[in-house]
Amino acid sequence: MPQPILLIIGYVWPEPTSSAAGCRMMQLIEIFTKANYSICFATPAQKSGFEFPLESIGVQTQEILLNANSFNVFVRNLQPNIVLFDRYMMEEQFGWRVIKEAPHALRILDTEDLHFLRFARQEAYKLAVEPSLKMLQNDLAKREIAAIFRSDCTLIISMAEQELLITHFGVSNNLLLYLPLLFEPNISKRKGFEERQDFMFIGNFYHEPNWHAVNVLKKEIWPLIRKQLPNVNLHIYGAYTSEKVKNLHQPKDGFIVEGRAENVFKVMKEAKICLAPLYFGAGLKGKLLNAMDAGTPSITTTIGAEGIATKQEWPGAVEDQLSLFAASAIHLYQDKKAWEISQNKGYTILAQSFYRSLFEPIFLQRILQLQEQLQAHREQNFIGAMLQHHLLTSTKYLSKWIQEKNKV
Repeated sequence: MPQPILLIIGYVWPEPTSSAAGCRMMQLIEIFTKANYSICFATPAQKSGFEFPLESIGVQTQEILLNANSFNVFVRNLQPNIVLFDRYMMEEQFGWRVIKEAPHALRILDTEDLHFLRFARQEAYKLAVEPSLKMLQNDLAKREIAAIFRSDCTLIISMAEQELLITHFGVSNNLLLYLPLLFEPNISKRKGFEERQDFMFIGNFYHEPNWHAVNVLKKEIWPLIRKQLPNVNLHIYGAYTSEKVKNLHQPKDGFIVEGRAENVFKVMKEAKICLAPLYFGAGLKGKLLNAMDAGTPSITTTIGAEGIATKQEWPGAVEDQLSLFAASAIHLYQDKKAWEISQNKGYTILAQSFYRSLFEPIFLQRILQLQEQLQAHREQNFIGAMLQHHLLTSTKYLSKWIQEKNKV
């Protein structure tokens, strides 16, 4: 039996040291590699210099062009068994071409997080209101949910987002598969309360919620903490640290901008507490799961904790009010018993809800089932078929027009 082929159409080259999205992509590659797939990663994105060397683990790579028939030739020759779209934009751009050249390939969409939800929450935060259903039904939602319907299976990273799609947007659970960020049991020795010092934050600064969080820390939260703990520092780590972030660096006030962290686990396990005042966003917050893995309690917000654990279960504290956020951080930093209880809560959350062994077999079984029953599965998805029809008669011809225009 020939080796099955997986084609991944990436939005960007995977950078596991830069973002949770990069880690997510590498986890998917590892799962399919373990299942004996031949993998080709194709993307129109430019390399940054921080991308993972995919060829070193046997993954073929291919640079592809937008709005070009060369992609059709590439897919026609490859004939993949599965095509994985990295975010809805890649399904929009290349989905119709895949349907034409590899109609029997299982099409999987990995959302990473729901982009329309993140956008709606950001707009609502600016207006100081709760996101309404009208705000959720934005243009991004129409594009992203259309891509979900057109795909045979969509990977959802957060149960809260799965519930939103089913309850408010009528997406069938049959089209969705919950697959969170995954962790292995970690036998590395984590440092204890006395061996650690200082607070930390980490995040990719291309991501607006992270820049906002650092601003909140600098202007609102850190002055309250520093007043009570004058000899303690806050270390800010993150990929793509812009000048506006670097300008916040003030060592005399204990606010230290460190820049990119080459090893997240290493910097996490040195800190006593991770601070993450996230007031908009979507998906799972990788920084908070990484903190649990490193045995580092955290203080976050309702948005930060979403999809991971309840306020009562949280390994630290969940507070939306700035003064309470700071007070919780000060208390936990000084209370060894509370800190150790929080550390153990984090281990429990990972073991019960995020270990790879809980999800990998179910994921592969579902993929196999879909491949075996693909025609019947597609016949049950009339909305997807309808949207494909309109995609082929609109996006397709827009793309062809751009293609012809580029020849001029």
